[in-house]
Amino acid sequence: MDTWVWIVIAVVAAIVVLGVIWAATRTRRTRSLQDRFGREYDRTVDHAGGRREAERELRDREKRHEQLDLQPLSPEARDRYLREWQRTQGRFVDDPTGAVAQADDLVQRVMRERGYPVEDFDQRAADISVEHPELVEKYRTADGIARAGERGEASTEDLRHSVRHYRALFAELLGVDDDGVENVDDVSSRDSDVDALDDDRVQRLR
Repeated sequence: MDTWVWIVIAVVAAIVVLGVIWAATRTRRTRSLQDRFGREYDRTVDHAGGRREAERELRDREKRHEQLDLQPLSPEARDRYLREWQRTQGRFVDDPTGAVAQADDLVQRVMRERGYPVEDFDQRAADISVEHPELVEKYRTADGIARAGERGEASTEDLRHSVRHYRALFAELLGVDDDGVENVDDVSSRDSDVDALDDDRVQRLR
């Protein structure tokens, strides 16, 4: 067989091997992102309009997160924020909308003290998604209900739902067990007209 034929065979074989390696690498990268981000991976694919764009965005989030100088809270700061949360929970009785706004403010303040940039909500959510992917959707829901509350479009039960979600992220950011943060379900609202909360309503409020 002529030498040039062997050369062609070798080149084709090399291309096939490189293709297999590239496909395997891409598959591992996809699985790694899926494992890390969970449902946030699928959400990003839907919003980005494709897997390649979504994975690029998620890798960018990871790189940005690596550059953040995140620090744990001191025990004194943690105790201070826990006391503030208790006051926020108590406020829910007479002022559910105000309590939601205060819960949002507390989360932002904790994020700022930990080292997160907090100027833009979408960026906050993106940063949170890297380390706390299981909570970022709750954070988006809490924020959507908070905005609806400002417009007078959220029921008391909607607002209670929002505080629950803020509480979950608040506890995680503080580095305490979820049971260590007072639950809004432990306090009652004076509003007797409480609407039932369903998934469709949450989606509309967001």
